[in-house]
Amino acid sequence: MIRRDGKPIFLGSSKAYSLTLQRKKAAKLKWTQAWRRLHKKGITETTTKKRSRRANKVQRAVVGASLEDIKKKASQKSDFRTAQREAALKEVKARKAANKSKSAGKAKAGGAKTKQSFQKVPKHMGGKGNRGGTQR
Repeated sequence: MIRRDGKPIFLGSSKAYSLTLQRKKAAKLKWTQAWRRLHKKGITETTTKKRSRRANKVQRAVVGASLEDIKKKASQKSDFRTAQREAALKEVKARKAANKSKSAGKAKAGGAKTKQSFQKVPKHMGGKGNRGGTQR
């Protein structure tokens, strides 16, 4: 028998030939291989499902902190940590204020010289030659 696309089909029996002419689907006939494949028959004993292992989580020390330090921080309450953070911020602000007062005292002493030494040039004046424009 020759299929519509031009390929010849060799059928094993007149029963198969007859059913093919009637356009019966092989997957609907219980005695065919197509039906057995569709309904997963005869393959249970040959292939078993592969068991997969779940990866276990492991805690490791980081470059800046040991494992004990990390565990301690995790066990601390959030209130304690926020208090520590606020204290550190206050310390930084105090340090900045101290630096500002020191630099302000220095600026008053030598500030007159720096203001006279240079003049600001407006941006539209240009610096190194006249760049841009339409010159040919």
